[in-house]
Amino acid sequence: MQFSTHIKPKFQPKRLAVKLNAKGEQFVVKGHPWVFSNSIVKINDDAKTGDLAIIFSKNKNKVVGIGLYDAKSPIRIKIIHDASTKAEINAEFFHQKIEAAFDKREELLQTNTNSYRLLFGENDGFPGLIADVYDTVLVVKLYSEIWLPYLEPILNSLQQVSSAKTIVIRLSRSLENSTNHSLNDGDVIFGTLDNEVVKFVEHGVNFSANVIKGHKTGYFLDHRANRKRVGELSKGKTVLDVFSYAGGFSVHALANGAKEVTSLDISKQALDIARENGKLNEYSGQHKTISGDAFEEMKNLISKGITYDVVVIDPPSFAKQQSEVELAKKKYAQLAELGVQLTAKKGLLVLASCSSRVTAQTFFDINAHTLNAQLRLYETILKTKHDIDHPVSFPEGAYLKCGYYQFKE
Repeated sequence: MQFSTHIKPKFQPKRLAVKLNAKGEQFVVKGHPWVFSNSIVKINDDAKTGDLAIIFSKNKNKVVGIGLYDAKSPIRIKIIHDASTKAEINAEFFHQKIEAAFDKREELLQTNTNSYRLLFGENDGFPGLIADVYDTVLVVKLYSEIWLPYLEPILNSLQQVSSAKTIVIRLSRSLENSTNHSLNDGDVIFGTLDNEVVKFVEHGVNFSANVIKGHKTGYFLDHRANRKRVGELSKGKTVLDVFSYAGGFSVHALANGAKEVTSLDISKQALDIARENGKLNEYSGQHKTISGDAFEEMKNLISKGITYDVVVIDPPSFAKQQSEVELAKKKYAQLAELGVQLTAKKGLLVLASCSSRVTAQTFFDINAHTLNAQLRLYETILKTKHDIDHPVSFPEGAYLKCGYYQFKE
């Protein structure tokens, strides 16, 4: 397989012998994929990013884990194999992991869906690497230089397993600024791309993603199951989609016969995409858009006495670091309170969070506490977490949670 961009590594990785302190070793043995720098007791002096870190137990010299060394990250070693079985880290090793990941998505691909996350970072044994498929276009996003020496065999396997006709590389900001490779963000490294906007299907509903310039890999696939559910619950209803971005919830609602859908987002460009995504489907309802700060626009709607049969509030992450968690909790409570006021009699309020540092239990507790203070009878009809193509293999790997609250009056 020939790649149009030179992706061969600038150096050959070597093996490192690593020993950790008791706490670090315990984390690895329990299957945690991160080794922080302060856990390392002994390592080769000349360790470089991308080197293979063989982690030995403190006492018995038994291998307890294999990872990739990252000189620039506080997470100094990212685990790729837990050493419960012997492994040779080569092209076949990565190919088997990718096939195993694909098998987990098999059930989703039996539906009328041709877009999915094939590799979900650490949760599929590829820390710092995401691979999303949109129809026949595979988008690989790199967040760490650790993968540069291994990229060619991994891309080969991803293409074979997904049958992708095109591969696009997206880079995190740190990778864009790196001089250790010759890749550019948005490079088409395999096949051809006639249009940077790629059309795809999600449970029978048509969408598009800009795989070159869009956020992350072009679209957010994680809420797929919730979008389908909201769509099915929106027939004949009025719907408000807050933080709508490219209109995921809005478009499913329209395609499922919603009477009127309002997409609210601060980005006018995102709202343009939401309108275009709507037009990829047949619908008879009205699609309105509001551009502005979500909190202010929701208060504005409340002041006008406007309510909706279905209100979906799906904000971006409010807690990118631990110091932001308390403020994030206050924001979630505020959104729940505004949502209650915007939800019509016997209406449905859907509240979501993608902040990994705010646990599902904490988020659902905030919602319950806020709704209980509003003096409206309601029932929690559903709590959901990750879709099938976003499996969770360690606690910090979980971030998505969504609650459905049906008002009785």
